[in-house]
Amino acid sequence: MKHPASISLVLVLVLLPLAAGTASAAATAGGAANYLVYVDPHPPGVDCQKYQLGILAAALGGEEKAKAAMVYNYRNVMSGFSARLTPSELEAVKKQPQVNRVLPSATLSLMSSNFDGVS
Repeated sequence: MKHPASISLVLVLVLLPLAAGTASAAATAGGAANYLVYVDPHPPGVDCQKYQLGILAAALGGEEKAKAAMVYNYRNVMSGFSARLTPSELEAVKKQPQVNRVLPSATLSLMSSNFDGVS
């Protein structure tokens, strides 16, 4: 049996191209949308969540705005977070030196609960 983290990594790598092709209607209309922000791993001895919050705070101009925008913090399979951002905030986040990639968040669902004969 594979390690759960390796299975999660495979799912992330498979779903990334799908998420990249999915644009949010809210973002297109000028409103806020959810994005996955992939960042450099946090330095040793530094709290992961504080590190990621600091990156977002630098982009948005303050910790309170960053706390309000952050949706989820990822630290086991990948280093990053999801955040609700406007188009101008999105551009500011992309300019942060620790940010590697930003993709629109997408919710995907299975078409069937029957997977290779297992339900």
